[in-house]
Amino acid sequence: MRTVIVVGASLSGLYAARELRAQGFDGRLVVVGDEPHLPYDRPPLSKDFLTGRSGEERLALSDTDEMAELDARWLLGTRARGLDTRGRTVLLDDGRTVSGDGVVIATGASARRLPGPGLAGVHTLRTLDDARALRAELTGGARRVVVIGGGFIGAETASSCAALGHDVTVVEAAPLPLVPQLGPEVAALCAALHRRGGVDLVTGTGVAALRGRGTVTGVELSDGRLLPADVVIVGIGAVPNTGWLAGSPLALHDGLLCDDGCATALPQVVAVGDVARVGGTRAEHWTSATEQPRVAVRNLLAGYTAETLRPLPYFWSDQYGARIQFAGRRLDTDTVRIAEGTVTDGAPGEDGLLALYEREGRTTAVLSVDRPRPFMRARRALGRGAGALEAVSRDT
Repeated sequence: MRTVIVVGASLSGLYAARELRAQGFDGRLVVVGDEPHLPYDRPPLSKDFLTGRSGEERLALSDTDEMAELDARWLLGTRARGLDTRGRTVLLDDGRTVSGDGVVIATGASARRLPGPGLAGVHTLRTLDDARALRAELTGGARRVVVIGGGFIGAETASSCAALGHDVTVVEAAPLPLVPQLGPEVAALCAALHRRGGVDLVTGTGVAALRGRGTVTGVELSDGRLLPADVVIVGIGAVPNTGWLAGSPLALHDGLLCDDGCATALPQVVAVGDVARVGGTRAEHWTSATEQPRVAVRNLLAGYTAETLRPLPYFWSDQYGARIQFAGRRLDTDTVRIAEGTVTDGAPGEDGLLALYEREGRTTAVLSVDRPRPFMRARRALGRGAGALEAVSRDT
């Protein structure tokens, strides 16, 4: 294999480039990215970067020394518009083509947007440019902010806006935010963090329309209420960036379908990160984007699926001064037990809490609010397999 093309220059694309060199690939390496920026860390965009506690220099995922060692050609600010699978050639939107012997698809996902005409004051938060624009608007004095969507991005952004002194309302169409991820009992505890942080939470109603002429002035809800707004932040999920693969033989269904080793149906084409549906699951988590490239690159260089992975799902979120961590695979039928900590007025107490999800006498998942050490022990026990966790929770 003489040339490998990595399509996508964010976290998973950078990790794929690192793995290619670490696993002995010494050929030509080309990285294509639609943003003009070198790889940067996205989680701080909704937190420290948005509040001004850190600058852009803290977002960089690499430095000049590593870039030199990777010896890659970076084609930034250039969008891929097609893949000629016969010659493994990537077609670029500026008319150029890049041909290779192997392709790593790491094009990630884009923020889902509301239908209708664009209005000034309406933002999504997915990219560095998104964060720059939103931060600039939030520094011009007190604003009435409406966040549409109570998921992790919405909650983190609402927390940051509240910390900056803005009047914040979160609108969530479901009865509770984060129910699919956490289940109703624990989701209710985390939803209470909004109230504790001084943020209004409106649930069980959707958005009918955004109001304003040129600039947003309000959010009309499905139940007829009108929320005044100077700034609206849309956090209603993300769409995998697979449009450029339309017409190719690759299977697309809410992401690019891969086997358990990140290999697609085409030889020498693998996928990683938010765009990849690996073994039936598409996980938009930092850990997936950093763990998948090692296996994907090994299988790419081997020419077949030599290794598979099924890592323990893990994610975290920082909201209202609290760190939420979750690991495991829960089902709606699992029961939840608070193993440590307290609940005060429906919210995690000042000492935090550790919740265990259980099924047929064994622990399937664990959630922590500000209990990092017990959580890490529980997570390690889950990784070793069921049965060890009860001893861990008794010892903490």
